[in-house]
Amino acid sequence: MAEYEIKLQQNKVEAIQVLKDEFKDVKDFIFTDYRGLTVEQITDLRSKLREQNATYKVVKNRFARIALKDLDRPSADECLVGPTAIALPTAESGPVAKILVEFARNAPMEIKGGILDNNVFDAKQVEAFSKLPTKDELISMLMSTMKAPIQNVVYVLNAVPTKLVRTLQAVADSKE
Repeated sequence: MAEYEIKLQQNKVEAIQVLKDEFKDVKDFIFTDYRGLTVEQITDLRSKLREQNATYKVVKNRFARIALKDLDRPSADECLVGPTAIALPTAESGPVAKILVEFARNAPMEIKGGILDNNVFDAKQVEAFSKLPTKDELISMLMSTMKAPIQNVVYVLNAVPTKLVRTLQAVADSKE
């Protein structure tokens, strides 16, 4: 019997390695179907994502599956069907999800799902995730909540001398 030998094509091995290099610094992935988008729309989307330190990359599904598996990421096989592009946020993924959901409302793009914080999300969960406040918004809310009692104390302490000054002014006006 003849031995079965697997031939690896070098260009495919290199393409997978390039994907692994791009994926290793990213912890969140949002998968979309880009079918029907014009070049101008994809360029516009990429520029919006670039402002949030994210990239938008069209990938081969099989290569992406292999790269994710080699990097010990969760399997997102249900998202890697048909034409696929992946948004790769290097910073916070909330604003990236918001951009993609908003863009999908006005364009023929469909969100397939994502891997967020090592959990596989479907399209509805990614949309729900996009509605959550971002880290900066949460910090702002916390700071305003922490600032309110101190601000009220300042108003109360400031009211006593203000009231005294107004009373003295009223006495001075009445003596004239």
